[in-house]
Amino acid sequence: MTVQRADLENKLREIQQVLEETAEGAKKPGVIAAVGVVALIVMVYLFGRHRGRSGEARVEVYRVR
Repeated sequence: MTVQRADLENKLREIQQVLEETAEGAKKPGVIAAVGVVALIVMVYLFGRHRGRSGEARVEVYRVR
């Protein structure tokens, strides 16, 4: 049995295809995680703004005679 050039090329193409599929699969969770982190930061910011408005600082001035 001999190994032909076409056999090697086919096998290398198959390996390359598997590597590309694996790379695509690895990118998707990273993008989802990044979007989740950004959404969490926005939610915390908005919650902090809301809480800051409802509990505004009040200054009381007392006059001492």
